[in-house]
Amino acid sequence: MSFALTPYSPPDFDREPLASAPDAVLAPAPKDGVAPEGYHAMSVYPEYFKIGGAWLLAEDSRMDCVPVFEDGRIFVREFRHLKQGDLVACGRTESGAYGIYVHTGGFDRRADGQGELDDAGRRADNFAFRLGRSRETAFSREYDELYELLRHERDYGYIVWVMGPAFTFNGFSRTAFAKIVDAGYADAVFAGNAMATHDLEGAYFHTALGQDIETQENMPLGHYNHLDTINRVRLHGSIGRFIEEEGVTGGIMHALEKNQVPYVLAGSIRDDGPLPSVHANVYEAQDAMRAHLRKATTVVCMATMLHSIATGNMTPSYRVLSDGTIRQVYFYCVDIAEFAVNKLTDRGSIASRGIVTNVQDFIANVAKGLGL
Repeated sequence: MSFALTPYSPPDFDREPLASAPDAVLAPAPKDGVAPEGYHAMSVYPEYFKIGGAWLLAEDSRMDCVPVFEDGRIFVREFRHLKQGDLVACGRTESGAYGIYVHTGGFDRRADGQGELDDAGRRADNFAFRLGRSRETAFSREYDELYELLRHERDYGYIVWVMGPAFTFNGFSRTAFAKIVDAGYADAVFAGNAMATHDLEGAYFHTALGQDIETQENMPLGHYNHLDTINRVRLHGSIGRFIEEEGVTGGIMHALEKNQVPYVLAGSIRDDGPLPSVHANVYEAQDAMRAHLRKATTVVCMATMLHSIATGNMTPSYRVLSDGTIRQVYFYCVDIAEFAVNKLTDRGSIASRGIVTNVQDFIANVAKGLGL
């Protein structure tokens, strides 16, 4: 059975209060990096702004950012990217009564396209969803959905994987993800210095943090191995050059380089080295990640709470395609910690899925489920 996207149901702007809503209030940013008083903060949902009598959809979105009207369109910008004089939509009522409408029911087959109502007939709070997942939850349905989704997205979407270093601590998970990359199921990868370092250490020394990636035995002076790997990569000047000059084969970074899949390595204050190409400036890293998330249609976050939450905050629940079609963005969070999974699936996005499991087993199951 082939995968089918959930169709989008646009708002009915002939219904009240949308039909008689006034234009949204626009106010200029008082200085660079500062929004005007009463600014509107974006959500993960499709949002419409009435300007000049017409409802305009923010074609690209990100929660906790602000909408800017420019050249007849709504652009969504981080506070730090605001320029003095930018016309920012203001208002904190999301029902459309003041020219701003947050459309929560666009992908809900059960809804009328206008969002859910509470028992008193009032619009429900848009960020009130609670989708708890635990180690006792059965995830077989999520796995089956994911296999079909990935097959669809390989041909029609843009798949972003967000990875923690846990994948590098044994051979089979490194191999499984490399197969996924080789088969075309990755369009971009986000990680930190540690994931890339220990994956390259695995290829170079057959260890991760000094432990053999097959037997998990500690090797003599193994605690030097990741530092020696970083030092050697820095000598060559780039990860790609290191792989080529040192004859490295196998593993995640090798697969990414071989298939020319872009990756963003976001640094942190605890990093060793770091490797070349790691973004030391967190805002540069955020912008680099955002560039891929503007295209993403499926995002899978695995075993990295910090990078997963950062990615979740930058990922809307929808994407406007080049032909104007509005489609759902699918978001998965996979972690052994229930807190991490529930934190991400509690973003208010109906597209979120959470899977509580060991990520090494998860990625091996995904590779097997895809027939790799």
